[in-house]
Amino acid sequence: MAESPLDIDALDIAALKALILELLEQGAVRDGENAALREDIRRLKGLKGPPDIKPSGMNKKARSRAKAGRAANKRRRGKKKDRVVIDEKRVVTADAPAGSRFKGYEDYLVQDLICRPHSVLLRRERWLMPDGSYVVAPLPAGTRGHFGPELRRFILAHYHGLQTSVERLVTLLADLGVDISKRQIMRLLNDGQEGFVAENNAVLHAGLESAPWVSVDDTGARHRDRNGVTTQIGNDAFAWFGTSFSKSRLNFLSLLRAGHKDYVLNEAVFSYMAKLNLSGVVIALLAGAPKQHFADEAAWQAELHRLGIADLKVHPDPLRVASEGALWGALSHHGLLADTVILSDDAGQFNIGTHALCWVHAERLIHKLDTFTDHQRREKERIQARLWWFYADLKEYRKMPTRLRARQLARRFDALFTSKTGFVTLDRLLARLHAKRDHLLVVLDHPHVPLNTNGSENDIRAMVTRRKLSGGTKSETGRQARDTFIGLIKTCRKLGISYWNYLGDRLKVPGATAVPYLPGLVRQRCLEMA
Repeated sequence: MAESPLDIDALDIAALKALILELLEQGAVRDGENAALREDIRRLKGLKGPPDIKPSGMNKKARSRAKAGRAANKRRRGKKKDRVVIDEKRVVTADAPAGSRFKGYEDYLVQDLICRPHSVLLRRERWLMPDGSYVVAPLPAGTRGHFGPELRRFILAHYHGLQTSVERLVTLLADLGVDISKRQIMRLLNDGQEGFVAENNAVLHAGLESAPWVSVDDTGARHRDRNGVTTQIGNDAFAWFGTSFSKSRLNFLSLLRAGHKDYVLNEAVFSYMAKLNLSGVVIALLAGAPKQHFADEAAWQAELHRLGIADLKVHPDPLRVASEGALWGALSHHGLLADTVILSDDAGQFNIGTHALCWVHAERLIHKLDTFTDHQRREKERIQARLWWFYADLKEYRKMPTRLRARQLARRFDALFTSKTGFVTLDRLLARLHAKRDHLLVVLDHPHVPLNTNGSENDIRAMVTRRKLSGGTKSETGRQARDTFIGLIKTCRKLGISYWNYLGDRLKVPGATAVPYLPGLVRQRCLEMA
């Protein structure tokens, strides 16, 4: 039986607006399908596309506009001599015949690289003091073992920056004439990097206390012959990596402390616990505890056992929720994540604070749906087309946000994800995505937040490459060094700083370019992003 026509006169203003938006979306989808169909017909018939007709020579305005557009798109490189530091000027003589007149010089810039070993025999003064002990002159700054800072910079830059394996580094250095073993290279890579580790943790601290948003992701990692996970935290100003053996929310909150080890009870903690439905009796026990600040995990666990919370066997697990809350309290105590939005791919451990979801991962769920009939295929393509149209409008909204546009986009979101297609699996998926409305539409209240986690996936690709080249790490210092230096490399590149210059300055290479402390630059860049 045919469906009865819609009574437009019976609809109110809101329903009419929703109907108009849905019709506009359907029209746009049909226009796209018609354009694709025309393109297929043209391709099958072997027809050429529309001719590219240049403006007539008589039309001076059109010709000047086209010329101006080409000039604007053309990148001006400038003179190379202005970008290169001249280290040496050398006069090259010419074999001129007799009677020739000298007419000055023709400059020609040649870039070269000097790469050779440089060994120094240090004759350190040694003095015998009256008490019988000796005083020996100290080693030059940056020297470690029997290797100087320039060689250390070369090894760190090649291993972490260029993803070179240790075996290839040994071969390369041997070809250059440097006598160094694999074991010695491993020591230079891993040992004595406390200054870099501290600066890397300070970068995370600066980012979390000042960034308007951060995106997060994780990937598999091997450490001590066990499967672990590396978590990435960062944005357009910095990147930080931490490897552990857990993907839990407890682990994520621990990493967010940026090197701090304490647990804190405060009002933010009790609100967090109540949100996760922790028993009011347990919350009252914690609120009434005489001590509210604990130096480390051991002190915190002792307090939970003293209060009897660790022995409770109920759901939700009070031990887990209380520990999560105390970690959240530590973040609040140190001024971290105060107004920061966390953008993720919908992994459960990242759902804390103000949480936004990646639209690309949301669409990927629809893309993975299997279709078995023409109707299902058409409905899936139609929903995808509407979703990408909505995604494009969200990107435009980020450039010029207004309250009116935000309300319109919110209504369009509801119309899209409450659609009934007759494809049961698709309808259920749309309903699940609609339940995550607040997380997908965070951008309406925070236009500076990206719509996807592409930045995190690009950052974490370096860790995946390292894993494929070198497998895993064996020692704690090796794991820490790997996470630290990959994070520092990414941070330097985002800040427009040469990683080579950064290493030179931190390793005290003579004549190296000075590089400012990275956390200060990260904090300044994050404040500019807001």
